[in-house]
Parts: sequence; C-alpha cells; structure tokens
Amino acid sequence: MRTPAELSAAAEVRLQQIQAITDVAFAHMDDEALLGEMLERVREIMRVDTAVVLLLDDSRRRLVATAARGIEEEVRQSVQVSVGKGFAGRVAAERRPVIIENVDAANVVNPLLVQRGVRSLLGTPLLVGGDLLGVLHVGTLTTRRFIAEDVEFLQLAADRAAMAAHSLRTAAERSAVRELQRSLVPSELPSIPGVDMAARYSPGTSVVGGDWYDVFTLPSGELGVVMGDVAGQGLRAAVIMGRMRSVLRAYAMESDDPALVLDKLDRKMQHFEPGVMATVLYAVCDPRLRWARIASAGHWPPVLAAPGSVGALLEVAPGLLIGLDEYPRRRSTTVEIPPEAVLCLYTDGLIERRDTTIETNLARLCDAVRPGPPDAVCATVMAELVGREAVPDDVALLALRRTP
Repeated sequence: MRTPAELSAAAEVRLQQIQAITDVAFAHMDDEALLGEMLERVREIMRVDTAVVLLLDDSRRRLVATAARGIEEEVRQSVQVSVGKGFAGRVAAERRPVIIENVDAANVVNPLLVQRGVRSLLGTPLLVGGDLLGVLHVGTLTTRRFIAEDVEFLQLAADRAAMAAHSLRTAAERSAVRELQRSLVPSELPSIPGVDMAARYSPGTSVVGGDWYDVFTLPSGELGVVMGDVAGQGLRAAVIMGRMRSVLRAYAMESDDPALVLDKLDRKMQHFEPGVMATVLYAVCDPRLRWARIASAGHWPPVLAAPGSVGALLEVAPGLLIGLDEYPRRRSTTVEIPPEAVLCLYTDGLIERRDTTIETNLARLCDAVRPGPPDAVCATVMAELVGREAVPDDVALLALRRTP
C-alpha cells in the first residue's frame, strides 16, 4: 500500500506527464510532426527505448508502421503486420492494451523487434469514435513489468495520437482523392462538329466519392457519353471509379450496344472487385447527335429539352446496378434528338436532399433544363438545384446540344 505522501507525489508526477503530451506547443505542429514529437515524449516519460505508431491500411486487414522513435527502421522498411497476427496485430484485434514481458517467449511476427533486442512490450489501440485506426506500442531493451499507471498513461497518449493520425489520414486521403478526380474527369470536352457540350463537377462537403462523367469518340465516328456514380466515399471509391472508367472505354471499343458494354463491365467488376456497387448511364450517340442509344445500370434517366418546351425525363429501359446480380441483362433504348435540343445527364448528388423529395427535385431539374447553350444550361441547373447550399455529396452534370 502506498502512503498518502506517495500517492500525492504520484499524482503530481502524473499531472506533469499529462501536461507534457497536451501542451500548447503541439498546436503549432502539423499532424505528422505531432506524431513524432508525441512518441519522443512518450519515450522520455515512460523511460522506454522504442515507441511506434502503426496505422490500418485501406483494406483494414494490415497495420503499417507510420511513425517510430528508437526503431525508425520500422517506418523506413515499411513494416506491415496482419490484424490478429503477432503483437501489434493482437492489440488491434482485441482492441485493448496488451503487455508482453518476454518477447522471446511470445508470438511476435516482426523480426525487427527481435533484431533490435526488444525484451518487453506494451501496446494499446488507437480509437476515434469507436473506430480502430491503428496501434501505439512501446518497448524496452531490458525486461520490464509494466504497471497499471503505465497502461493508463499510454492510453492517454494513444487518444492524442489517434486524433493526430485521424486528421493526417483524412487530409492525405482528401488530397489524393481530389488529385485522382482531377486526373480522371475530362479537363476539356472533345470538339465535335454539330454538338455543343458543357459540364460541371462539384465535390461534396463530405469526403469526395466516385462520381464521374466521360465523353469520347468511337472508331465508328459515334460519340460515347457516360455518367456514373460508385457507391461509397473516399479514396477507395475514387480508385474504383478510375478502373471502371478505363474498363468501360475498352469495352466501348468492342461494341456499339450500350447495354452489352454495361453487362461486360458488370461481369468484370463482380469478378475482380466483388462487393462494389455503382450506377452507370452509357449512351452511344450519332456523330451529329440526331439520336442516341442509351442503357442504364440503375442510374437516373437523362433529361431532354426540345425547342418550345421544358425538359422531360427520358423513358429509358431500367437496368440493375453494377454489382447487384451475377447475370444481368440490360436493354438499350433509342431516342430521337430534335435540332437544338439539349440532353442533360447528372448524378444523384444533384437531386438528393434531406429537406425535399427526389420527385420534387427532378421536377425542378426538368424545369431548369431548356434549349440553349450547354454552358448556360449547366449554370442554370446548378443555380436552381445547388445555389448557395453546401451539398454533402458530389455533383456531376453534363449537357449536350444538337446544333442547328
């Protein structure tokens, strides 16, 4: 039993330790520097030899060394540990602190720990809002029995490290997604005699997702037009979107039937990307936009506005979403496009709102699409359905006009 004086002294030390990892100096660091400084202070306060942060990769099945002190080669060699395997993997799988007093007698899969001569380990999970981000662990080169105060302090440090890691990952992912989106969405639409085009892409206020549009000429001289939306958000959705865009282009070179192209795309995605779901609208258009063959994989129908009237939803044969059925069979619908008419394609971010129904917004969209220059059509549609509102989801919009 500790005496009151010992407890008071321990409490004072504890207060100093807490201040050491929460002082205002951290406020002036970026998240990557903060992680490194955090580990250095943890080493000093706990008198340990190594301190490491490992973060989950995109698959959430492996931990990757991200920051380290005392064993920096973990990061330089990109050490990876499967969740559930070895020491760090066990901490991640059990989501609780784990202590190993003798590394030699334990199931440790990271050879660097043995090569460095680490004898004892203490690890704790990095959690934000109940979600696992990774693991923080410390080690000593001599055998040590970690006590309850050590565990409590490391958990406090882990809470701070988890917030930094979350911010670092979110910023990095958002930057990567935006760069990927910019590289995949056409920077300039093709110049086609007899066809005017304009487009808009607006990233949502939440993590960027997998919305995309595409326009390309086919070997036949016909025009391929695509609007798609991969389910989900973040880097994974954007990467899958990029793969789908490339695959659809390849299949479009083989067939002039949009339904067959979508069916082939679906089979490829289900084989190589199981679990992925997406909506796609693909149209093969006459070189002068006199008609279009359109097939849908669960996507909203286009709006067509002919001279003398407002827009109306086209009656396109419905089709299953990409990834929903093993043997989909979609049908193409051929529509006539009058001179000076405007064809408008869009993603659901334009029409889905919490405070209004989709039916209401579809009616607003149809009313906003009128014959005229495509750039003016896009501006009117965005003003009517987005305006000054902060839209959470991505919005992609494409307008094509058959010129006189």
